Amino acid sequence: MLADGTIFYGKAVGNQDGTAFGEVCFNTGMTGYQEIFTDPSYFGQLMVTTNAHIGNYGTREDEVESEGIKIAGLICKNFSYEFSRPNASSLQHFLGKNGLFAISDVDTRALVAYIRDNGAMNAVISTRVHELEALKKELQEVPAMEGLELASSVSTKDPYLVGDPSATYKIAALDIGIKKNILRNLARRDAYIKVFPYNATYEEMSAWEPDGYFISNGPGDPQPLKEAIEMAKKVIAAEKPLFGICLGHQVIALANGVSTFKMHHGHRGINHPVINLLTGKGEITSQNHGFAVNREETEAHPGLEITHLHLNDQTLAGFRMKKKPVFSVQYHPEASPGPHDANYLFDQFFELIRVHSKKNVPV
Repeated sequence: MLADGTIFYGKAVGNQDGTAFGEVCFNTGMTGYQEIFTDPSYFGQLMVTTNAHIGNYGTREDEVESEGIKIAGLICKNFSYEFSRPNASSLQHFLGKNGLFAISDVDTRALVAYIRDNGAMNAVISTRVHELEALKKELQEVPAMEGLELASSVSTKDPYLVGDPSATYKIAALDIGIKKNILRNLARRDAYIKVFPYNATYEEMSAWEPDGYFISNGPGDPQPLKEAIEMAKKVIAAEKPLFGICLGHQVIALANGVSTFKMHHGHRGINHPVINLLTGKGEITSQNHGFAVNREETEAHPGLEITHLHLNDQTLAGFRMKKKPVFSVQYHPEASPGPHDANYLFDQFFELIRVHSKKNVPV
């Protein structure tokens, strides 16, 4: 049931009773359902998968982006109880182990079309089909995503280290919903990473004496993240290399006085076309966001330059600071499970670090 009272019917996966609330959104990816379900950026959302078959290749322990499932619930068309890979386990087992309620046999084409026409909204999935009025009242109590701070719900509680302590570079990463494959991409470029909680200060992070700073992806509205915005302001003022992805991109924009806004239904999938304005090359990208940075304000900002645009709707997909070693993108260059067109952005980050730190290390 959607917040406006519209009802779609399906059946519970595994014939389990359950109820789940959240903002309903859809992802158009043909693969990568396990990565989607464990992506912290989806915290608090009911996920509609547009691919007709979900679960058909099973799950594996090394294909998660965080500890446990982060979506609030799953809505799909055909749920596969059997799977193709002999070295995997069933998606049903994975969902059960993580306590996730899922429904299948939903007309997902009609549901996605409805969301595209009417926008993202809160919804409930439930087996309590004879308690619709009670569910409506409960649904009205679910907070809207706009203005909602969720980074604290998915961030690490304590700092931790990733990579080789003898690596050439040290990166301080602010975890506002970080994905494991981002850390892998940083580590494989000869970096030792210290991951800090969402509310870490610049003073705490700089005490580790990093060569560069990173702000991760994550869920919710960026505007309530006052500590992260203040931290980004101080990194910028200190003229340290800084890279942001998705929610981190929005935080860096806010640190520059550029506003963000809630999108009609957002971008979620692994086939989003982006144009790199600096090279003229197109990129097929992985995207997952319901908020975006104001393009007009960015264009008018004297210290910023737009570097990437989304080709479907011309929304801002990336910018850099003209006189500071700072840049960010709205999409996911780590792109687990793919595509990998934008992986070069990690190399670009380390080139900024090499120039700034004057470490004469071959690429």
